[in-house]
Amino acid sequence: MHLEVQEGIVALGLLLAVATLLAIAPALRIPYPILLVLGGLAIGVVPGMPEFELEPELVFFGVLPPLLYSAAFFTSLRDLRASARPIGLLAVGLVIVTTVGVAIVAHTFIDGLPWSAAFVLGAIVSPTDPLAATSIARRLGVPRKLVTIVEGESLVNDGTGLVLYRVAVAAVLTGSFSAFYTSGLFLVSVGGGIAVGLGVGWLVRQIRRRLDNPPAEITISLLTGYVAFIPAELMGVSAVLAAVTAGIYLGWHTPELTSAQVRLQGRAVWEIVQYLLNALLFVLIGLQLPVVVDALGGFSATSLLGYAALVSGTVIALRFVWVFAVLHAPKWIARRMSNWRGAVFLSWAGMRGAVSLAAALALPLETDAGTPFPDRDLILFLTFSVILATLVGQGLTLPYVIRVLGLEEDGIEDREDAKARIHAAEAALVRLEELVSEDWVRDDTAERVRGAYRFRTSRYRARFDDEDDGAIESRSQDYQRLRRELLDAERRALVELRRSGVISNDVWLRVGRDLDLEDERLDI
Repeated sequence: MHLEVQEGIVALGLLLAVATLLAIAPALRIPYPILLVLGGLAIGVVPGMPEFELEPELVFFGVLPPLLYSAAFFTSLRDLRASARPIGLLAVGLVIVTTVGVAIVAHTFIDGLPWSAAFVLGAIVSPTDPLAATSIARRLGVPRKLVTIVEGESLVNDGTGLVLYRVAVAAVLTGSFSAFYTSGLFLVSVGGGIAVGLGVGWLVRQIRRRLDNPPAEITISLLTGYVAFIPAELMGVSAVLAAVTAGIYLGWHTPELTSAQVRLQGRAVWEIVQYLLNALLFVLIGLQLPVVVDALGGFSATSLLGYAALVSGTVIALRFVWVFAVLHAPKWIARRMSNWRGAVFLSWAGMRGAVSLAAALALPLETDAGTPFPDRDLILFLTFSVILATLVGQGLTLPYVIRVLGLEEDGIEDREDAKARIHAAEAALVRLEELVSEDWVRDDTAERVRGAYRFRTSRYRARFDDEDDGAIESRSQDYQRLRRELLDAERRALVELRRSGVISNDVWLRVGRDLDLEDERLDI
């Protein structure tokens, strides 16, 4: 009974720690993955923490599919196509270079580390995590094309890196390696994974377009990553690419599959799921870290720190070398990385995070021969060291790098936003003129709506007029300020009705949601 109480207290403390980290991240203006890394590290050294053994399959099959699927789902296919060349050079070329380079350095300088384990380590630390880098970049106004490259690279190199990871792990488990066989396996794995992802995406699309049930649709969305991942894994092809491909496919077709309600609720659900999965990963590594460090008793603290610095430095240096090599390559190779400032940003934004951590935690405990997986604890320790050096070290210094480089927002997104709103308003005006002859469209209503849409188009067109004096924007801001004050008054009245028992909680939630949606439309 005493043990159960202790475990309950530990579990409650972990939940409170995660919630606290996520809550204070915005106030500190630090991306939450960085705080989760530090928090996980702190949790691991808290006295009295129980030893924790994690089943590798739980991480690989439980955590990776939704993380990969959601990242792909919310990625812009248009931006991926536009930046396909630099993304491909980073997501394929750099991943291979990093895997091989880290393997050579680790095998050469780490005593007793076999080639097989060294290649596994290289594959694990080769994929990047864009979450911290892109959140900082957007806040500081980095040009969108650079942010797109970082996001696209991370999406594609998850597939490349984890395909190499599975090949390397398979070589360790079986104890054999053939370059010819491995090359064929790589190609089959990639092609098969993409095929499975497209097939699952098409099937889910046919199902969802026939549904009109938000909870069921969101549940299917949450399960789609698993539906693509598990069959691909059973078939021996890339489960990672299957989940990513299904995500990209369904993300592109989502307008025809979802209603406004599903999109609003689904986005909120996915944001929470991503938060929780990332938090889970870093808490798990925090709980396992003491066990890992204890298992490395044969190494001195100085040796471990030296190995960590060596591998982390290799990962960072290889990225700089590759990016600048591509920058000075012929223009047909590197058209999109045309200045050294962008190259420095891309080099410094190569942080490692959740995917590398999940891959390391998912390493099997034993080989097919029943022997312990070679240097598993050392690989896990070095992976966390690389995450700590890149995500925390580079992540915390990235704002200063951006300011020193003088990178400025290119305004592309704001212009596209204005164009979209103008086009949508003009389409509404055209449709209004088609409907004015209908009996149910009153003249005064039509004129009021017509005036609102004309004002909207005038407001956004002014953003393309260099001689605009800002008067129309000022009028809009004043109106929105008034509208928000009135919405706040409506909310207070609703709360009072709920408190006095005049309306039920369901009515309060439904009407309050409508007010919140109106509030979200305001851009002040």
